[in-house]
Amino acid sequence: FLLVTEDLVRRRAEHNNCEIFSLEEISLHQQEIEKLEHLDKWCRDLKILYLQNNLIPKIENVSKLKKLEYLNVALNNIERIENLEGCEELKKLDLTANFIGELSSIESLKCNIHLKELFLVGNPCTEFEGYRQFVVATLQQLKYLDSKEIERSERIKALQNYPEVKWKIREQERAYLLKRAREKEEAQRRMQERKDEKQKQMDSELRFDSPDSPQEKPNQAERDGERERCRTVENDDEDRKFWEEPTPYTPESRLETHRYIEEKRRAKENIREPKKREKTAWTLVTAEGKVLNVNVPKLHFFLKDDEENNQIILDLAVYRHLDTSLLDVDVQPTYIRVLVKGKPFQLVLPEEVKPDSSSAKRSQTTGHLVVTMPKAKEIILAKQKVSASIKHSDCNTQQKNTRSGQVEKLEVDPSKYSFPDVTKIIQEKERTGQGPLKLQPQKFTEVKKSCVDFEDNEDV
Repeated sequence: FLLVTEDLVRRRAEHNNCEIFSLEEISLHQQEIEKLEHLDKWCRDLKILYLQNNLIPKIENVSKLKKLEYLNVALNNIERIENLEGCEELKKLDLTANFIGELSSIESLKCNIHLKELFLVGNPCTEFEGYRQFVVATLQQLKYLDSKEIERSERIKALQNYPEVKWKIREQERAYLLKRAREKEEAQRRMQERKDEKQKQMDSELRFDSPDSPQEKPNQAERDGERERCRTVENDDEDRKFWEEPTPYTPESRLETHRYIEEKRRAKENIREPKKREKTAWTLVTAEGKVLNVNVPKLHFFLKDDEENNQIILDLAVYRHLDTSLLDVDVQPTYIRVLVKGKPFQLVLPEEVKPDSSSAKRSQTTGHLVVTMPKAKEIILAKQKVSASIKHSDCNTQQKNTRSGQVEKLEVDPSKYSFPDVTKIIQEKERTGQGPLKLQPQKFTEVKKSCVDFEDNEDV
């Protein structure tokens, strides 16, 4: 049967960053839980606990939750109220639509002095004569019972007739417990019958599969078809019998129904498994080693040859809200393969690429997968063009500067001002200097030689 696991609690604690020690509220409804445990050890600070619509037969392992204020165990298989004495701060308890017939078990709630609201609607005990008077007189701290406020006059009246009402409740309880004993026996008998029918069905299948004589033995295809037809007819009959047979609404019948549905679901999954495996046999590479173009997920894509940056870009339109963990990208020198939820998208590339230098990213707006793959041949034309244009512009600027002569004089006319000639100072340093400065005149002469329109200005 299903239990409360740490993984389940962490997944349901997303609002608390998956931290369970400091958790104050958790919702574990509709999780098919059949036993309540571990929460009193893992989540000591719990204030609100939702456990409705499960298969819990007994309230247990919550007595250490001292801070618990609201417990919801509606729509479960609980038959008596117990093990809540340690929940000192309990203010609200919801037991709607359970199987509580032992009404006297509410006396255990006298210790919960802060309990203000109690819900018992849909339980067998609510049909007992004097049910409300008994609860109102027993739990004097209550303010609301089944969403109805308890008036002061109602409590006084209930206390006056308490001995008589209590005796009536005890008598009805005994009758109910006898009825429950018969229902349990009936449930056990039905379960045994189902087991016997299953055994007979398995025996018949074994007889059907046993080897016959060579003359009478049909081929494998005929045998499989006949077996499938028989199984379908038997399943239909079994379903009809199970759902049409009248059964009392008890914890056993509820659990039996759940197990039957779960069993049918697993059987369908086992039938679908081989079919799924057959479908996943996609041919991506032929026997001769030829790589094929495949688009099983039927996604739009765009392949761009970026010559400026010497790379190939693939834009694959994967689903916007698809989790990235469901994508698996494999770049090879001649092709790229992307698994989208296990379905392959494969594309042969027009040119060889570098897999190690490739990168894959997701667009935050469209969700598309963009894979950038540098080409294996390192030819970058853009940089050559830029360098040539830079040299050409340098040559032109040098020509203009030498013609004007303004840069050499730092825009200072020596005839008007008595400033020293900066050009001569630089030249002297170049002649006498060492290291990198010595290389400067060589560069200057190279520029002169390279420039065809250079004119020697004697003034300079």
